[in-house]
Amino acid sequence: MDGSERKLREAPELRALAHPVRMRLCQALYERGTATATELAEMIGESQANCSWHLRQLAKYGFVEEAGGGKGRNRPWRPVARPLSWGDSDESGEVAAASDALSAQFVEQEFAGLRDWQAWRRTDPPEWQDAANWVQNIDWLTLDELKELNKALAAIVGRHKDRRDPANRPPGARRIRIFAWAVPAAPYSED
Repeated sequence: MDGSERKLREAPELRALAHPVRMRLCQALYERGTATATELAEMIGESQANCSWHLRQLAKYGFVEEAGGGKGRNRPWRPVARPLSWGDSDESGEVAAASDALSAQFVEQEFAGLRDWQAWRRTDPPEWQDAANWVQNIDWLTLDELKELNKALAAIVGRHKDRRDPANRPPGARRIRIFAWAVPAAPYSED
């Protein structure tokens, strides 16, 4: 697996990923490492046939691949683990619309995860409840400072990316949602 960034620049690949079932499949594969469509169906609450179809669509655009060692329904899949980027300022038309749809779906998935955690967090051991946190702030930054902050956030968020491979996870590690952004709080004005 290539660790270099993949820039999504084509509308079909952006639309392929901007589907709630496909996003859940990718997330489940990152969690498991490899899984069959049947195993994934159990994990995400979809039918095996639906998962198989969506896995083939994800494979068509290079987001997942067959892991080898199985046939038919017992064919294992794995994620193609690479950082993804999209949403450049030079996008327009169909690409911009597909990029915005992917961003909206991604944000919705992350907020759904936060809402889920808020619903069940009190069932976790106290030490896990106390370790969880979020931060919020409004600051005044220059363009260069905003770029620097986002670069630092990406480095922090990616600090444990080697643990996407289940073999690299230490005992007691849990899947943790990390989502951060630093964006302007209002539209640009010359004032």
